[in-house]
Amino acid sequence: MRITVETSVEAPIDQVWQAYTTPADIVKWNAASDDWHTTRATVDLREGGAFSSRMEAKDGSMGFDFAGTYTKIVEQRRIEYAFGDRKADVEFAPGPNGIVVRVVFDGETTHSVEQQRVGWQAILDNFARYVEANQKL
Repeated sequence: MRITVETSVEAPIDQVWQAYTTPADIVKWNAASDDWHTTRATVDLREGGAFSSRMEAKDGSMGFDFAGTYTKIVEQRRIEYAFGDRKADVEFAPGPNGIVVRVVFDGETTHSVEQQRVGWQAILDNFARYVEANQKL
């Protein structure tokens, strides 16, 4: 099953792309809720390159690594990646209110479709807020 989430970011594409693909930015926005954070991120932004983010509860009670391999990169337009036996596609496209960022990913069986959609959407919404608040004019 494929699940889709999207947001609109009121910022130029170069700033949206940079924030999505730069470890120093990723650690600032990559969380679904205020009680979680990303403690480190790595990005080798090329086809065949690896990425990883360490996500942890702020109280230290749990954490996990989200990691995979980039399978296709189209600068400022598209990122495709595999993580485990799942895949995700991230599209960056002009929209009426800035850049539309759409993520389509393979769901998993541990959590409901709605839980997965809500979690991934929360991260994407956090991303949009971060980019808009940190625009370079």
